[in-house]
Amino acid sequence: MLTVEKIGGTSMTAFADVLDNIIFHGREGAKLYNRIFVVSAYANVTNWLLENKKTGAPGVYHHITQGQEFSRPLQDVAAQLKELNQQYEPLGLDLAVADAFIQQRIDQAQTYLESLVNVLASGYVNSVNILQAAREILASIGEAHSAFNSVNILQNRGVHATLVDLSGFDDAQPLTIDERIRQAFTDIDFPRTISIATGYTKGTEGIMREFDRGYSEVTFSKIAVAVRPQEAIIHKEYHLSSADPNLVGVDQCHPIGFTNYDVADQLADVGMEAIHPKASKPLEINAIDLRIKNTFEPEHPGTLITRDYISPTKRIEVITGTEKVVIIDIHDPLMVGAAGFDLHLMQVFFNLGVSYIFKATSANSISLLIWEKDLKPQLVAALEAKYENVTVQPAALVCLIGSNIDEPGLLARAAGALADAGINIRSAGFALRKVNIQFIVGREDYKTAIIALNQALG
Repeated sequence: MLTVEKIGGTSMTAFADVLDNIIFHGREGAKLYNRIFVVSAYANVTNWLLENKKTGAPGVYHHITQGQEFSRPLQDVAAQLKELNQQYEPLGLDLAVADAFIQQRIDQAQTYLESLVNVLASGYVNSVNILQAAREILASIGEAHSAFNSVNILQNRGVHATLVDLSGFDDAQPLTIDERIRQAFTDIDFPRTISIATGYTKGTEGIMREFDRGYSEVTFSKIAVAVRPQEAIIHKEYHLSSADPNLVGVDQCHPIGFTNYDVADQLADVGMEAIHPKASKPLEINAIDLRIKNTFEPEHPGTLITRDYISPTKRIEVITGTEKVVIIDIHDPLMVGAAGFDLHLMQVFFNLGVSYIFKATSANSISLLIWEKDLKPQLVAALEAKYENVTVQPAALVCLIGSNIDEPGLLARAAGALADAGINIRSAGFALRKVNIQFIVGREDYKTAIIALNQALG
């Protein structure tokens, strides 16, 4: 059975567990092969190269955008990567070979980046395109590092492993992402090797431009579509669970056994990504099943996500949400009966690249929920210039999600559970298909709300 398997950065850092729990795990001989592993950079490496994904703390890329000297920070990253290499020497990594590879890649990247910076300084080119190219070059380094190390370790353990470096550092072919992937895998004899592919893929459209930090899952998805495996698998450091065990307690939740891509999209919309939504669509369209597994519990089958799964019984599959949101209420007496009023409102959001994750309307009021990080001063200013009254409040979103949750009384039971916990519902809503019932509550009530709903409905 051919599989395409994605290993995330946290799991890659614990590579001894990856070897024991994923790559080997009782396999030997021919059973080791017929698998493609798409690897992320080790934890934090891409943060050092670009910026911290969660905090925004600057990396090497920041020095380039600010016109600052960047070679020293880049070489500092090279030193950090060599320090990482030392952790994997006991697993079989040839330290001298691995250090030489990453130093050569960093030096090559520095040459490319110096050329870009010189062109940028000339003032004759569009800075956006040059900076985007710099971002692509930097992003590719982390995955090349971890992929090379993985292949080296496996080969030194007597396993036939093939490095599939999709970063395109050594060629100037004007290939799209899909073309590069198809070309790279054309001549590989899958039953006789383990393929280790970089999570970054070079393409004329720019994978960072299209998908930014979700690029490794997009590469994983595109490889799966190209080779048509029996199953695609993502290995994470946790189970896809019915609720956050850190909030409700490990004994108060359980891994989700089965669900569908629609539910996966709902989870991604509130920040609980099973898979990047732009990576899930090709899998769903091509009817490729996706399994989410916990790296550290290899015996557990994990969560199987398919296109057509519907729970045979009415039940909530996931209770989740986020406290990193704000609610914006736009009140205007001219709204009532005015055709296309919210079209003009949406144009303001579109112009500033802001997407909402919840919307509720009344005769003369529209409330929208957005991520707090997207609350730009210019957004509020633009809204206040057009509408009579604009209110912005910190908030939290809690959701009941499932493939078959449309049952009488569910909304009442959920609202009752929140009321019994002393929580006031600020807004609520769901679409006709009832895959996701959403409640807006005060940010201070988020944890209490999740626990209350889980106790009542989980």
